[in-house]
Amino acid sequence: MANKITQVTLKNGMKIMLKEIHTAPIISSWIWYRVGSKDEPTGKTGISHWTEHMQFKGTKKFPANILDKAISREGGRWNASTSHDSTRYYETMPADKIDLALRLESDRMKNSIYNEKEVASERTVIISEREGHENEPMFRLGEAVQQSAFRVHPYHHEIIGDMTDLHAITRDDLYQHYRMYYVPNNAVLTIAGDFETKEMLKRIKELFERIPKGPTPLRLKRVEPEQKGEVRLSVEGPGETTFIQAAYRFPNATHPDFFPLQVVDSLLTGASGLSYKTARLYRALVDKEYAVDVSGWSESTIDPYLYRITITNHPKRKPEESIAVLDEEIKKLQEVLISKDEITRAVKQARAVFAYGSENITHQAFWMGYVEMFSSYEWFTTYLDKLAKVTPQDVQRVAQKYLQSKSRVVGMYIPSGVEA
Repeated sequence: MANKITQVTLKNGMKIMLKEIHTAPIISSWIWYRVGSKDEPTGKTGISHWTEHMQFKGTKKFPANILDKAISREGGRWNASTSHDSTRYYETMPADKIDLALRLESDRMKNSIYNEKEVASERTVIISEREGHENEPMFRLGEAVQQSAFRVHPYHHEIIGDMTDLHAITRDDLYQHYRMYYVPNNAVLTIAGDFETKEMLKRIKELFERIPKGPTPLRLKRVEPEQKGEVRLSVEGPGETTFIQAAYRFPNATHPDFFPLQVVDSLLTGASGLSYKTARLYRALVDKEYAVDVSGWSESTIDPYLYRITITNHPKRKPEESIAVLDEEIKKLQEVLISKDEITRAVKQARAVFAYGSENITHQAFWMGYVEMFSSYEWFTTYLDKLAKVTPQDVQRVAQKYLQSKSRVVGMYIPSGVEA
């Protein structure tokens, strides 16, 4: 996979990243804004996600009712998402139709219409979405764990926001958020696919360079204090299944320990589900009928976040039994140096997950912008090399440092009528 890209910063501060891939007549274009749920103060939680929704309500040039038809008529697909650290929009189009996507994004960077009726309509949609999530045991458990893990840092709240804020946020709040963060000097445009760089850059400049630079938005910074002991909590609700989630403190994506911890995840839970039946926790928990399933999950974030291990408890077992098995497996990792064979297999799994997630044109355009939100493209190009350098000693060291019970949050979802 060639990694050669062109990086240019326009006069208004907007960063452009271009990667020619001539394997198919397709182009994927992503625009990234440096704003996510971490930038939301108390009282405005969920505003970044809601603003993302409003960006699909149209401009004078591109009214809402023709946007979807215009993209689909040309054989394209488009969507958007909000994360803790960023908001992004993409269009993947036949190569000769990409100009529509570029015109759309340059227009809605500055001309989106925030109509009162549309704001009211979208409030109903997002509140309904939040209510739907609240019916899901894993959302309720995950939110409780996250809120306990972060009492100060804005990673405290879910991306969708707190219900009380969804009722209170106004049209003017949304529009002010849009105008503050949706400026070219706070944006990165990443494009991969079948184009000529010189021509593409010329067109981008025509469409985007005339958009005025805005004040550089300040990002919310609140450092989470050190946790002084294990926190345990339980969430009660409907259902028949008991879930356990153990959340450990995890460094940010640019920390050197991030990479050996990816190998730890691979050893414990099987690198995001790949070959997870051979992973240590599957063998210890599922094969021995303490649990029905087990998985691990972490994120690449600007600030330190969490590594979560989620256990679907076996109906014949008490949660404390499964937690004891989890602790025993973590203790083994901390006390016994793993073999070269096992680390080779774990690194291979982690590499395979990474390679699979970065192979097609849409994914390659995604990765350019994704890593730019917390680091630089070099993070992406050196990822596999850094994984390959992880040693058994590295694994033992980070397991000892980060998988500590004194700094974790353990949450249990207890369905009605089931004793903990």
